[in-house]
Amino acid sequence: MRAAISDLLTTGVPNTLILATTSAAIGTLLGLLLAVAGISGTRWLRWPARAYTDVFRGLPAAVTILLIGVGLAPQGLAIWGPDPYPLGILALSLIAAAYFGEIFRSGIQSVEAGQLEAARALGFRYAAAMRLIIVPLGIRRVLPAWVNQLIALIKDSSLIYFLGLTAGQRDLFRIGQDAAATTGNESALVLAGLFYLLLTVPLTHLVNVIDRRLRNGRKVVEQAPAGEDLPKPLPVPEGATRA
Repeated sequence: MRAAISDLLTTGVPNTLILATTSAAIGTLLGLLLAVAGISGTRWLRWPARAYTDVFRGLPAAVTILLIGVGLAPQGLAIWGPDPYPLGILALSLIAAAYFGEIFRSGIQSVEAGQLEAARALGFRYAAAMRLIIVPLGIRRVLPAWVNQLIALIKDSSLIYFLGLTAGQRDLFRIGQDAAATTGNESALVLAGLFYLLLTVPLTHLVNVIDRRLRNGRKVVEQAPAGEDLPKPLPVPEGATRA
């Protein structure tokens, strides 16, 4: 563990975070487009979105990463060279978009129809009402599910090792695996697992906090204006009980 901790901290953690956060950002944008297309009344938008979601949710993540990373490798070599990172990020983003799209679609469809009707009654066009009111409300309701999928994406980033990584591109899993293979000792792999826990467990508790805040709302503390006291309750006569 002492021999591997330096590489895990300086190389593994940054690379894992780069893979996960970049893929999450791209996947979120694509997922929003898929969600809007999936609830569209136009069939040529709705059907391709549903087909995309079915395909990328149905395929194992490892298969998708290999198909994209190996199948598009010649094009990658012509554009950015032998670096496997872009194709790995592309594969993870496409996978994440399918899941994020379903999360956002369920959130948008959970918004009461009266919200859209009220926005239209106030003069909003359909596109403006969806962009400014319905979509933000739907996203707010599915934030816990979005964070859960981000946790899954952090773990799926370990599958990028299938594409072959240089020493400076290795993620947590690959560093732990290489150290275990070199020394015949699984301690480095256990340490890599502990680093994954340090990344994902706080996010798990963040999901609980967000979910609790969304269900219960924010506590409002009544405060008196400066220099004034809050009114005191009226005294209760003897023999009477306060309702």
